[in-house]
Amino acid sequence: MQERSERTRRRLVDAAAELFTRSGYASATLGQIAAAAGVTKGALYFHFPSKEALADAVALHGRTLLGAFLDERRATGDGPVQRLIDLTHWLTLARCEDPVARAAFRLADDGVAGPAGTGGLRRAWLAEARRLLDEADAAGELTGDARDGGAEALLAALLYGVAPPGERTAGARPGDAGALWQLLLPALVGPGRTGRFRTASPRPRAEAVRAA
Repeated sequence: MQERSERTRRRLVDAAAELFTRSGYASATLGQIAAAAGVTKGALYFHFPSKEALADAVALHGRTLLGAFLDERRATGDGPVQRLIDLTHWLTLARCEDPVARAAFRLADDGVAGPAGTGGLRRAWLAEARRLLDEADAAGELTGDARDGGAEALLAALLYGVAPPGERTAGARPGDAGALWQLLLPALVGPGRTGRFRTASPRPRAEAVRAA
């Protein structure tokens, strides 16, 4: 019985994610979500009392995946710049290969803050990226231009370049972050130090996304 309940809950989250991504939070209705999941509205209300609760579940899924990936990369002992590169790979994989994570980004674009006003998945990603930049700066790994704010502007551009708003990825592919880093890494750490870092994804496919 519990297993069936979990399957129903997952179908509802998946259906909500698809509709939130395609139509936006404001336009998606509980009736549409229930129909897409193949359940009655009564069954939906049993699991989620409101559309906000469904949005919270979608947002929490994205943050859980991000947290699991960050824990995994910290355990490698890699420095902050390498973990920052890996973080952008997670971003493209999440957008390309996990529909619920993609919806979590769309909710953030729609201004839906997530559980207890957590601020959305984009904000969580950017906060971690900024923290890694600060750590890299303290370790003396950044160039002067990067320390003066250029790196943060770069990250904002990356965030919307490899994970743009909208239903799909607007042409973004899992390998795009690596190609971008080959061009941008010299500006971040200096041209003579780029060989210290791996620009390819730490894990080639969706395993990096499905860690949670």
